[in-house]
Amino acid sequence: MSKIICSPGSYIQGNGEMRQLAKYYQSIGSKGAYIIVDRFIYDTYQVEIESSFREADTPFILKIFNGECCMKEIHMHEEQLGQCDVVIGIGGGKTLDTSKAVSFYAGIPVIIVPTTAASDAPCSRLAVIYTESGEFENYLPLPSNPDMVIMDTEVIAKAPVRFLMAGIGDALATYYEATACDKADAITMAGGHITRAAITLAKLCRDVLLEDGLKAKAAVEKGVSTQAVENIVEANTYLSGVGFESSGLAAAHAIHNGLTVLEETHRFLHGEKVAFGVICQLVLENRPMEEIERIIRFCRKCGLPTTFKELGLEEISNEKLLEAATASCADNDTMKNMPFEVWPEDILAAMQAANQISCSIE
Repeated sequence: MSKIICSPGSYIQGNGEMRQLAKYYQSIGSKGAYIIVDRFIYDTYQVEIESSFREADTPFILKIFNGECCMKEIHMHEEQLGQCDVVIGIGGGKTLDTSKAVSFYAGIPVIIVPTTAASDAPCSRLAVIYTESGEFENYLPLPSNPDMVIMDTEVIAKAPVRFLMAGIGDALATYYEATACDKADAITMAGGHITRAAITLAKLCRDVLLEDGLKAKAAVEKGVSTQAVENIVEANTYLSGVGFESSGLAAAHAIHNGLTVLEETHRFLHGEKVAFGVICQLVLENRPMEEIERIIRFCRKCGLPTTFKELGLEEISNEKLLEAATASCADNDTMKNMPFEVWPEDILAAMQAANQISCSIE
């Protein structure tokens, strides 16, 4: 089996990039842009988005995302494309995954414009599909990464700090899942074995998070972009995006997916649940207590959930937790990439132990 590393065609990051969308579109399209945008983002940045195209006399169709990356939403947009030859997704992770899926089914390029750095999804050749009610359904592998990923750090710095911290929670899994996949010699999301370059990016991602995460949090709490914010945006998006896809996912994301069957967790962001999944994976691997406690303390300072109580699961029964643990071990999920066999009972025990350790740390 070949070793494979993949990444987006272009990754562009800087202040004010939202106002350059028409220029970037014109480098790959000419008939019209089909823009899928979050409602809040449209209400906030309508002028920046639309004026870019109007000033360049470039045709576009703009549609508001309805909130769930499900097949119904994807096919609805596919049917409304008309003559548009590029999809542009602007907003959060589910908007971006919907845009990638629409471009895949339509066979046209896609430009991804995250308005937060809340997950590592933007750079990947993958879309996560949910049911209409918000439960994880399956991963949709795509033949290529996005043609462009455009990160406007001016916009990202003004988003609620919770989103940037959720991105840290998601990115924190990159290195730990990569090492598990490396030990298991797993097949990655890119369809091959792990390269040393991918592992190096995954490690750099973790190191940047631990070095600059709290400094970036302080800046975004004031709505400003500093070098630490720039570094965390890159780590959350590019380093984690290329790192996870070319190294692989394992227990942390599988546990996240299992938690989605519990309605109590639906109000939490993807990266918030992944952060708890990271702690569970460290317990599952029997990592040194010093390492587990370091990650718990870091997550806590970032405002990420580390206990059942913080995930809204304080009163949850063991039977319900076992349902989540069983879902995390589904055949179509990534628990199989762990370097040892894992059963639902193992996940239940890891979740309970992770909660207990977190609760014991002052």
